[in-house]
Amino acid sequence: MELNSRRVALLVAANTALAPFAIDAYLPAMAALADTIQESIHRTELSISIFLLGFALGQLFFGPLSDRLGRKPVLTGGLSVFAVASLGLTQVESLDTLLLLRFIQALGGGACVVNSAAIVRDCFQGREAAKVMSTMAMIMMLAPLVAPSVGSALLHAVDWWLIFVFLAVYALFLLWLLGTKLPETRDMSLPVASPRQVLRNYASILKHREGMGYICAVASSFAGLFAFITASPFLYLEYFSLSPALYPFVFGANVVVIALSNRVNIYLLKTRTPQQNLRLGLFIQLLAACALVLATMLGLHSLPVVVILVMCFTGMIGLITPNSISSLLDHFGHISATATALLGGIQFSCGALAGMMVGYFEVENMWPMVLTMLVASLGGNLGVRWLTPAPESEPEPRTDPHA
Repeated sequence: MELNSRRVALLVAANTALAPFAIDAYLPAMAALADTIQESIHRTELSISIFLLGFALGQLFFGPLSDRLGRKPVLTGGLSVFAVASLGLTQVESLDTLLLLRFIQALGGGACVVNSAAIVRDCFQGREAAKVMSTMAMIMMLAPLVAPSVGSALLHAVDWWLIFVFLAVYALFLLWLLGTKLPETRDMSLPVASPRQVLRNYASILKHREGMGYICAVASSFAGLFAFITASPFLYLEYFSLSPALYPFVFGANVVVIALSNRVNIYLLKTRTPQQNLRLGLFIQLLAACALVLATMLGLHSLPVVVILVMCFTGMIGLITPNSISSLLDHFGHISATATALLGGIQFSCGALAGMMVGYFEVENMWPMVLTMLVASLGGNLGVRWLTPAPESEPEPRTDPHA
């Protein structure tokens, strides 16, 4: 089957969008779900952290398995597990069952998403690969923006369980689409790293001082982001008494700012290095976290103040993540898939830990969220400054005065 870049971009973007939909679509329904299982909204929010943990483990385990067995067996297996777990979630009546099924759902989601970049690498090289990745990124920006709106509409149409029916149908649609439109993309004649070699590759990254600094930056900013995402149903729906219909708009504003900062990053890279932009993003994020703590301490945390400061914090991911990943892969281009899988595993594990810190204590105020965001931001700033060398500015291109 002949492949073109547009078709592959659409297929893998639709596949990768499964994860943000699974994370964000049910956020507006969190209070309704908590009522059904007779738990507080804080304990119900732990299902977000459990999903992130399962998603991290799924990427670490199924990435190397995909290299060994091929993309399609792992992809179809992951989608099947995700669909079955999603249907099971429509019937949950207790917190324990919710957490177990969300973990299983996340394992399937991790198996799906880890294959997307691998499929692009299998099919394209150089400029063509970058073109496909850019198309994917543009489509992927829409998923977290649309997911809460879809969830809110389904909640109002019937009830929270319809959101998980939607996720199951989406997974089954992908199973059919990828099964009929996408052939096996991995060249099965290529040698496969042994499990021992995979572990050695992981160890070589973990021992690399500068590489771990860039991983620390991504993981810390992601932890701060998911401290907010985990707290957002309580924060907006209960603390500030927003309706589920308005929640997607306030939440989606953060996605818009991330997209804008990503464009700003591209513009700044004309005269600045990735490492300079990375440190700038981390510094602004730290300022936003400090401002959130100060506003909470002084009782100035009105809805507009919190929304603006959270947007400043989350928006810096557009500066932090792409520059960290590109800097990391400069050192590990020969094992880029392994480096990406390890980064994803650590990133989502830190997001899960941050979410657990926010939801576990069941405190009816903003302190767990803002303190977790502050600690995460401090960790990212200190980690980068301690583990990576000071960035060297690149000279601006010279102009010929006689031209």
